[in-house]
Amino acid sequence: MSGTQESTTDRDELESTLGSFQNSLRGQIEDRRQTIVTIGVAIGVAVAVVAYLLGRRSGRKKSAIIDIRRL
Repeated sequence: MSGTQESTTDRDELESTLGSFQNSLRGQIEDRRQTIVTIGVAIGVAVAVVAYLLGRRSGRKKSAIIDIRRL
């Protein structure tokens, strides 16, 4: 076996590698979470405004104009 080298990975090396990978992912998630929350709130506000305006328009179409005349 002179041409092959065996690469052994001990537990500490594996834990440190996986730990750094996990910390990297947590950092990326935390960075994007604020953006996702902001976009979600903006979409929610936009939907509420559109629903309000459409309901207001619909209410105007259905309301009748009544003239009161004195006899």
